[in-house]
Amino acid sequence: MTTEATRRVALVFSLFDANANGVLESDDFDLMADRVVHEAHASDQAAKDAMRAAFRRYWTTLLTELDANGDGEISFEEFTACVLSPERFDETIGVFAEALAALGDPDGDGLIERPLFMALMTAIGFEPANIDALFDAFEPTDGDRIRVETWVAGIKDYYAPGKAGIPGNHLVVGTPV
Repeated sequence: MTTEATRRVALVFSLFDANANGVLESDDFDLMADRVVHEAHASDQAAKDAMRAAFRRYWTTLLTELDANGDGEISFEEFTACVLSPERFDETIGVFAEALAALGDPDGDGLIERPLFMALMTAIGFEPANIDALFDAFEPTDGDRIRVETWVAGIKDYYAPGKAGIPGNHLVVGTPV
């Protein structure tokens, strides 16, 4: 695993630990889903439900695949296994990426505008300056929009242990992890 991937996984663990108790648990994913869906003002109910289901699936996959001691919580050490064994999580991360990007494209034109991207990523807990840098790294169009598939690919890359020099690394720059 690259140093960059280690920093990415540490950051996402800290964000998913929504109640900041040092472990991931079911309530963290419900809280995160509520925060993200709250920012999706223009999205229809089906897209919001898909996002909630993706967060639920993410949690269920982590619990099933990683809860080594069966305590119903995922420690940081257990969580790092998702990056070390991406084949166990590719499908779940794909569903999550598609659902999040769909919230970012409520009009279905295949493009995500910066303000909504910023709102959704801020709801997850990323730092605004880092989100802005990530959006710029995705090379927005003249209308300051990125393609849905660009964001989906970027999310998937974020979890890939061998990836280095990816746009997602902008999310950890200047962020204590």
